[in-house]
Amino acid sequence: MTRIAAPVVLDIAGTTLTKADKQRLKHPLTGGLILFARNFESREQLTKLCRKIKKARPDVLIAVDHEGGRVQRFKTDGFTHLPPMRSLGSLWEAAAPKGASLAHETSPHLHATNVATACGYVLGAELRACGVDLSFTPVLDLDHGPSGVIGDRAFARDARVATVLAKSVMHGLLQSGMANCGKHFPGHGYVRGDSHLDIPVDDRPLATILADDATPYQWLSSSLASVMPAHVIYSQVDSRPAGFSARANGFSGPGVQRRPQHGRSPRDRRPTRQLHHRRAGRVASRVRHGVAVQPVT
Repeated sequence: MTRIAAPVVLDIAGTTLTKADKQRLKHPLTGGLILFARNFESREQLTKLCRKIKKARPDVLIAVDHEGGRVQRFKTDGFTHLPPMRSLGSLWEAAAPKGASLAHETSPHLHATNVATACGYVLGAELRACGVDLSFTPVLDLDHGPSGVIGDRAFARDARVATVLAKSVMHGLLQSGMANCGKHFPGHGYVRGDSHLDIPVDDRPLATILADDATPYQWLSSSLASVMPAHVIYSQVDSRPAGFSARANGFSGPGVQRRPQHGRSPRDRRPTRQLHHRRAGRVASRVRHGVAVQPVT
C-alpha cells in the first residue's frame, strides 16, 4: 500500500493565535486546524479567530467536534443546545402522541427525519456563520449498550434507523453549506472501553461486523463526504486499530490519521495528525472520494 505524506491537522491552546501558531499554520504540511471548547469564549471571538486563521492560511480546513448532546464544543452566546442523537432515535421509536394530527399519527418516522434534518441545518448554519468549515458528524455507531463513550451519541441499535436519521442530519448539513463526516468506522458501539484512554478490542467475526455495524457506511456510500475510523482493534481482521489497518479502509482518497494519546503526559498531548493516501481494502464499504479522519472524539 502506497502512502504519501500530506497535510497535518493542528490544534491551538487558546482563544487567539500566537506567533508560533501562525508559523505552524503556514507550514506546507498543515492542512487543517481543529477547535475545542478551550478555543471558544463568544461567537464574536470565534468569528474573529476563524478569520485570523484563514488570513494566516486561506486554504486551511477549520474543523470541530460538534455533534450535539455530550459532544458539543460551543454551547453559549447563542449557540443552540442540540440534543443527543439518541433522542432522534427515540422520536422514531415513539408512538404518536395522543391528540396529534392525522399526518403525525400516520408518519412518526417522517416526523423524526424532519427533526433530524432541522438539527443538521441548525448545527451547520451556526458553525458556518462563525467561519467553521466542518463538524465531525454524524455518529454512525450502533447502540449495543455497553459502550459508555458512545451511548446516546448513537441514533439507535438498528442500523436501518441509524442510517435514515444520519442521512437526514446530513441533508440538513448540506442545506447549511457544510459537508459531513461519518464515524467511527466500522463501528465503536459494541466495545465497552473508551478509546481515548484505552485501545478496545472487538473480537467479533468480520462477517458479523460487516452485516451489522458497517452497513450504514455501505448504504450511505454515495452521501458521505468523509469518514473517521475507530481507534479500536478488530482482532479477527487485524492486530492494529482500524485507522492504521490496510484492511479496514475501503476507499481511495486523502485520509487524516491522529497520533494516539495513550501513555503521554498532559503537556505532550497535542494531537499530531498526518494526511496520507489510502488504497481500497477488502473490509470497508466504498466511500467515494472520501476523507478518513482518525478519531478525535
